[in-house]
Amino acid sequence: MISPHFPPDATAAAHRVRLLAPHLPAFGWRPTVLTVDERDYEGGLDAGLRALVPDDVEVVRCRAWPAALTRIVGVGDLGLRAMAGLRKAAHALLTRERFDALFITIYPTYPALLGPWIKRRFDVPFVLDYQDPWVGSWGLTVGAGANDTPDSKSRLSRALARRLEPIAVSAADAITAVSDLTYEDVLARVQRSRPLVCATLPIGWDARDAQSVSRTENRFFTRSDGRVHLCYAGTVLPNGVATVASFLDAVRLLADRDPALYRKLTLHFFGTSNQTAGKPAPRVLPLARERGVADAVSEVPVRIGYLDALRVLRDATAILLLGSSERHYTASKLYPALVARRPLLAVFHRSSSVTSILRSVGGPPSVRLVAFTDGQQPAVESIYTELAALVARPTLDSASFGLAAIEPFSARSLASTLAGVLDSIASRPDAHVARAS
Repeated sequence: MISPHFPPDATAAAHRVRLLAPHLPAFGWRPTVLTVDERDYEGGLDAGLRALVPDDVEVVRCRAWPAALTRIVGVGDLGLRAMAGLRKAAHALLTRERFDALFITIYPTYPALLGPWIKRRFDVPFVLDYQDPWVGSWGLTVGAGANDTPDSKSRLSRALARRLEPIAVSAADAITAVSDLTYEDVLARVQRSRPLVCATLPIGWDARDAQSVSRTENRFFTRSDGRVHLCYAGTVLPNGVATVASFLDAVRLLADRDPALYRKLTLHFFGTSNQTAGKPAPRVLPLARERGVADAVSEVPVRIGYLDALRVLRDATAILLLGSSERHYTASKLYPALVARRPLLAVFHRSSSVTSILRSVGGPPSVRLVAFTDGQQPAVESIYTELAALVARPTLDSASFGLAAIEPFSARSLASTLAGVLDSIASRPDAHVARAS
């Protein structure tokens, strides 16, 4: 399992293999995780994440080129920096031991190119796993330019992606992705001469994570101060800014129409920049100031520790989930938010898998969902109605909130699905042939 990001790296991509690998042995697969030496991560490290990786998971680490040197020539991407190290370490592992399958997760994307090489050199079939699109809006409608507009570097990155993705996809024996839409878009972009095994593997949840929260202290707010603490944990992506803006417009309506309810509300935004170190600029507060509601907003732009995030979700009066204009967007904090068992207010694209999952879990007062469609801004009036009702009555009604609907998305269940995909493509003689769906 090649995953450049892995604990104690604090980025979101570190969780994909962390959640799947420990459960694979129960389904006949013994994973070896190939990742990057923690000394070569640019961002912050999360010691709490390291403790969530069981001791019996074999982890092999390789060195990456130092970012301090590669950034001189404009290269910071961990996938590029780690390519040589990953290739060397993979060669050593595969020379020493027979492996039946290979799993490569992206982001970052460039290590996916190791799949065709390993398949040719060692006759090992491989799964290409998508946590995010390889060819998406980056470099097309958003980028690293002013106000998140495309710039020359993001356009170049997109042009490379369009050329490189077909190389990896055409050689892959299977594709897994966090949503149906994600892998369907891949298949629409890349024409193949033979069928693929495809499976949906959302970013799931593990009950063991929730059990570890009790050892973590909430250092951000006091849950018993009588206020309504509405918490959001996650990045505010360029394609999600409009959703945030619509939500804050609804907060402005609350301030105008019901000042007493507004005075009870405190909005907490954590990890909005997705940066794990440094002092990144806030992304929500400027929008809140434009609308005159900054007095109700607290923002921590830098990504907080994973267990810290689980703690604030558990201590929240209610949880805020905000989506993107992209149909395939899935929130990595969806399942931790549900497992926290707090009332939810969510604003998502109607086609996002989050929308259908939330509807299967429950409805008001436990789950308040505002959905929108392509080319449509989230309805401010609808958000205001749900927000006002939530602040007035932040209640979780057990009769309208059922977590049985998310059991198929537990880490163990998802590992079972992945094991089925691996069985389908495996080179070992005893593997049965099946098609995952």
